[in-house]
Parts: sequence; C-alpha cells; structure tokens
Amino acid sequence: MSDIQTINALRILQSADVLKTRLSGEFSAVHGLSVNEFFLLQHLEKAPLNRLSRVELAKRMHVSASTVTRMAAPMEKLGLLARQVDKRDARLAFVVLTDAGRTRLNEASGTFAKQAGYVFQDRWEKSELKVLSELLYRLVVGNPANLT
Repeated sequence: MSDIQTINALRILQSADVLKTRLSGEFSAVHGLSVNEFFLLQHLEKAPLNRLSRVELAKRMHVSASTVTRMAAPMEKLGLLARQVDKRDARLAFVVLTDAGRTRLNEASGTFAKQAGYVFQDRWEKSELKVLSELLYRLVVGNPANLT
C-alpha cells in the first residue's frame, strides 16, 4: 500500500478507534455513558436552544434516525435528554439536552480531556500538536457535525 492518501485515511480511522477504546471503559464505569452518547450530548450542547430533531442529530452523528431513537430512549429515562414537540407542527419532535445532561456532559468532558492528554503527552511537541490540529480542522471545517 503506497498511496499516501489511503494510508493517511487508514491511520486516521485507526487513531479514532484507539481513542474510542481508551475512552469507552472510563466513560461507562465513571459516567454511565458510551462514547457515542457523549457525542450525542456534545451535538446537543452546541445546537441552537440545545435541541435537534432526531433526523438532524442522526446526520451529524453519521448514524440512522432509528439509532438515535435507540440511543436517546434510555438517556431520556435517566433525565439526560427530553423530548420537545414543535409548537407549530406536532409531527416534529426535538431531542433536548436537560440540565442533568449538561452536568453529565461536563463531567465526561473532564475525562475526555484527561484521556486526550494521555494520548498525546509523550509523543508530540506542543508545536506539533498545533500543526496536527490545524491539519485535522481542514477535514471538518464547514461540516455541521464539527464539534470544535
């Protein structure tokens, strides 16, 4: 495999898997969240009025609307999310971040930052991290799924 674009794409995907694996154990044990649930909460926190339709949330998370429904149901029972019906169109419902969900997200964000620190602390100089951040930003800029 000598195509540098293919190699880089594989390395990005593998790197994401490594980071997700590091996070998943601590997220589950400490915060009762999966990595995908953490992303769901992040998308809602960044959304206007902290709410998105299930379809829009699915687009941003690159999953199906039924996957969002399956993820959101237990989170609603825990009070992390709420369902809000559109005042003008009762057929349209939004997934809304609650205060409890925001608190859980803030706690999990600390874990995320700690694990990110572990991943990068012994392999990268500060200047290299800045360049890496700028390069990765080019992949997500303009995308509504961008969480940065």
